[in-house]
Amino acid sequence: MKKLFLILVSLWTLSVYADDVMRKEKDGTYIVNTTTLAKDVEGYNGPTPLEVHIRKNKIVKVIMLKSMETPKYNARVKSTLLPKYEGMKVNKGEIQDVDGITGATFTSDAVKENVKRALDYYKKHR
Repeated sequence: MKKLFLILVSLWTLSVYADDVMRKEKDGTYIVNTTTLAKDVEGYNGPTPLEVHIRKNKIVKVIMLKSMETPKYNARVKSTLLPKYEGMKVNKGEIQDVDGITGATFTSDAVKENVKRALDYYKKHR
């Protein structure tokens, strides 16, 4: 009985964790949150978590979540780098070819790695 209880608690814990990483909206959009998925990926001033929105195996949009990055660089990344992902197919290699932002190299690299991890997670768990 005790083992069964421990197994059930473990399964529930795993399902809660998975829900924190990816959820599916009513319209079929999957939203992958990289806060825990890529907590070791850091920009210039720390982690750079994102939400990657995916529908029909294409990236709909990428949203930068709260971070400690410099607001000036965050604004440049949001307006210049993140829109480059919109419309890209999840399985394409072009994801890796997205150019970063000059002067915000650490943040750009962290964003690219967050997107990569989000897409890898999506492909394995959808």
